[in-house]
Amino acid sequence: MLILGHRGASADFPENTREAFAAAVAQGADGVELDVMRCASGELVVCHDEELSRLARKRWVVARTPWWKLKQADVGSALGFRPARIPLLEEVLEALPAGFLVNVELKCDGADDRGLSVEVGRLLERRDEGERVLVSSFNPLCLVRLARAFPEVKRGLLIDPDRGWFHQAWLWQPLAGHDTVHPHHSQCTPARVEFWHARRLKVATWTVDDPALARSLQRMGVDLVITNRPGALRAGLERSRAP
Repeated sequence: MLILGHRGASADFPENTREAFAAAVAQGADGVELDVMRCASGELVVCHDEELSRLARKRWVVARTPWWKLKQADVGSALGFRPARIPLLEEVLEALPAGFLVNVELKCDGADDRGLSVEVGRLLERRDEGERVLVSSFNPLCLVRLARAFPEVKRGLLIDPDRGWFHQAWLWQPLAGHDTVHPHHSQCTPARVEFWHARRLKVATWTVDDPALARSLQRMGVDLVITNRPGALRAGLERSRAP
C-alpha cells in the first residue's frame, strides 16, 4: 500500500506548500496529494480553500485574485507555522523527485471550471507527467472534461460521504474515473475494494492518520492511503510487520 502526504506532510508544515511537499519526501512518502484551482489571472495555483481567511487571514477569493497578489499571501503563520507561500502547480511538479507520485485534486464546485481541467491536462501533457500523476475531483464534470481533452491522463472520482452513494459510485464513477476511485476510509469494505479491483480500479482512500486503521485498510487491499502524517504512518505500519 502506497502512502501519500495529504497536502504534503500537513501535520508538520503548512498545507499545500513546497515546505510540506519536501517534508513528505523526507518522511518517506511515496507521493503527495495536493489541491489545484485557477486564480483570476489564469495560473494553476496549489491551494485548497476558495477564500484565504483560514490560511492567511485575508478575505481574498482565489478565483478573483491575480497571481501577483496571491503569491504575497503568508499561508503558514495563521496555521501556527513559519511564513510560507502558495506555489504554482508547475513549481511543485518541478521540485518533486522524478517518479514521486502526485495526486492532483481539481477544486471546483460548479459546472463552469473556468478551464481548470483542460489547463491541468495541458500542463501534464507538456511536462510528460502521465506516469506519475493521477487527477481526482469531487466534481465529475471536471473529470469528464479532462477525459475528452486528454484521455490518457489518469483520473479518479472522489466520493463524498455526505452525498448519495448510488449516484457517485454507480453513475458518475464509471463515466468520470477511469483509473482510480477515491472513497473516504469509512466507505471502504472488503467487498467494495474487491468490486473496484475487479474493474481494474486502484483504491485511494483518505484521510488516515491512525496506523491501526491503515493496517485494516491494507488487509482489505486498498492501494493508496492519504495521510497528514506520512512519516508516522509509515513507522506505524512497519512496526506492525516486525516479528
